[in-house]
Amino acid sequence: MYLTYINHNVLNNLFYILVSIFVFYFVYDHVRFFQKYRRYQQLLMIVCLSVSLILCMKFPIYIAPDCVHDLRQIPFLIGTLYGGGAVGFSLLVILLFVRFVLYGYNFITVVVYATMFIITAFYSPMFDKLNQKKKLVMSMLLTFFLAILSAFIAIIIADFKVTESYLVDFILVPPIGILFVVYIIETLKDAIIMRSKLIKVEKMEIVSQLAASISHEIRNPLTVVKGFMQLLKTPDLSNELRDKYIHIALEELDRARLIIDDYLTFAKPAPQKIEKILVDQELRKVIDMVRPMANMNSVRISENVVTGCIIGSTQHFHQCFLNLLKNSIEAMPNGGELNITSFIDKDKVVIKIQDNGIGMTREQISRFGEPYFSTKETGTGLGTMVALKMIQTMNGTLDIDSAVNKGTTLTITFPWSNE
Repeated sequence: MYLTYINHNVLNNLFYILVSIFVFYFVYDHVRFFQKYRRYQQLLMIVCLSVSLILCMKFPIYIAPDCVHDLRQIPFLIGTLYGGGAVGFSLLVILLFVRFVLYGYNFITVVVYATMFIITAFYSPMFDKLNQKKKLVMSMLLTFFLAILSAFIAIIIADFKVTESYLVDFILVPPIGILFVVYIIETLKDAIIMRSKLIKVEKMEIVSQLAASISHEIRNPLTVVKGFMQLLKTPDLSNELRDKYIHIALEELDRARLIIDDYLTFAKPAPQKIEKILVDQELRKVIDMVRPMANMNSVRISENVVTGCIIGSTQHFHQCFLNLLKNSIEAMPNGGELNITSFIDKDKVVIKIQDNGIGMTREQISRFGEPYFSTKETGTGLGTMVALKMIQTMNGTLDIDSAVNKGTTLTITFPWSNE
């Protein structure tokens, strides 16, 4: 019964300590305010560890006639080692105050924990510079040394009798417990640091890919412009060729501008102004825009659109479906048929774009709209990336059904507006 009681309460004390550690790192990880200012981080540590410290004393492992056995020294030492002297002193004051309120004044308690604080605060700066393995060893040895030293102090001051329960609860269990707690803390710290580094690496990778993509796309039209500008210096150049070269150069500059506009459209936030969009009217406008391109590629367009109203940006609606229809036409290099339909399904406006082109594999479908990915050899994926962002901006969704060499069906769904 005695061992069962001890084991039960030892686990309770460890539970209080671990929960306080998890709460500290949860708040620290999710509230940047505590990451930015160390003094507030120390304050959070004091609050979390003092709660576990008080609970350990309130629900001790064993109460002897002359000594209360619990694991209060673990949060006290953890706070001093990781938070420094300021945190340790605050926890010392809280520990002594609660100890006297719950169990009365005891001079040995003051001397023992004051000694623990002085020694631990002295080693705290050194502890902070150690690696994980050395921290585990140092924390365990320091706790064991302080437990032995505290026993000698108690024996010298008050002729304290070291009992079997004292040996287990105060000398053997705390070093093992603090070893476990320090390991948990270091694991949580490493996880937070690794995630922060991973986010930075991903950001740098995105920046490098963006820079490479922009430079590649802009270099092509600028190279063409440079070449035709040099040709304009040719002596005895006819006016007809001069006008032709200037026209081509201007077209390439417009292409460069469109590429930049695609990037800016993806990067800038959604517009604040929204308006009513009549789906059938706006779809027909977009179809008229791409019809010349479809005729050049031997693609026949058929439409069956119904009246429907959604809320969003007309400009973004045009840009979105212009990109999607152009992709469908380019997916049929040998000609084919492009069907555009729309209908009302309960409270949704559904638009379907169906082609019988080259289709996509499952991997290509999963990467649809991903930056810098395109099924075209000369594509950058900007068009689909922008289109997907515009759909999401208007609270819509996009589903893809495709098979290689059979075609692709895009299903775009928007909330229906009854205004």
